[in-house]
Amino acid sequence: MSFTLTPLPYDYAALEPHIDARTMEIHHSKHHQAYVNNLNAAIAGTDAAKMSIDEICKNISKFPMAVRNNGGGHYNHSLFWLVMKPNGGGLPTGALNDAINAAFGSFDEFKTKFNAAGATRFGSGWAWLIKNSADKLEICSTPNQDNPLMDLAEVKGTPLLGCDVWEHAYYLHYQNRRPDYMTAFWNVINWDEVAKRFA
Repeated sequence: MSFTLTPLPYDYAALEPHIDARTMEIHHSKHHQAYVNNLNAAIAGTDAAKMSIDEICKNISKFPMAVRNNGGGHYNHSLFWLVMKPNGGGLPTGALNDAINAAFGSFDEFKTKFNAAGATRFGSGWAWLIKNSADKLEICSTPNQDNPLMDLAEVKGTPLLGCDVWEHAYYLHYQNRRPDYMTAFWNVINWDEVAKRFA
């Protein structure tokens, strides 16, 4: 199968003022599109061409670096767009909220740890909230376009929430102020989508 770039479920300007329209447009239509194009080129004629993006990530150690980088880029961004929404933010509810409190003590402590995972990731990468193999919540970060679904990830689990901390995700508006961007991210989180993934 060949992968395609899914349109955003909201307008490029919908996340302003927290994430600006120009960044969203370039990020989605240029960066994500390039990952899709390069992934399709990398898997053409291989076993990976018959696999879903989840299956590719789970078996990533079997594939060349081009599949790892671009497959991760496609998976990560596909999740990223969905875990954000206009007028998002606020607090999670129900079972997800209970699990966050159980794992981290409080929502504020969870925020602090998640922000630290993103702010301290050297170079490019991602901050993640995952459900691990014991069905417990955990925070981690990955370099480049790796993700916790990958069989070679240091911390493995199912990604529930991901924040892109590559400079292309924030530089036009926030320049080198990654912590400011991460603070703004909390205003656009789609907790309904995160809860759906948790369930």
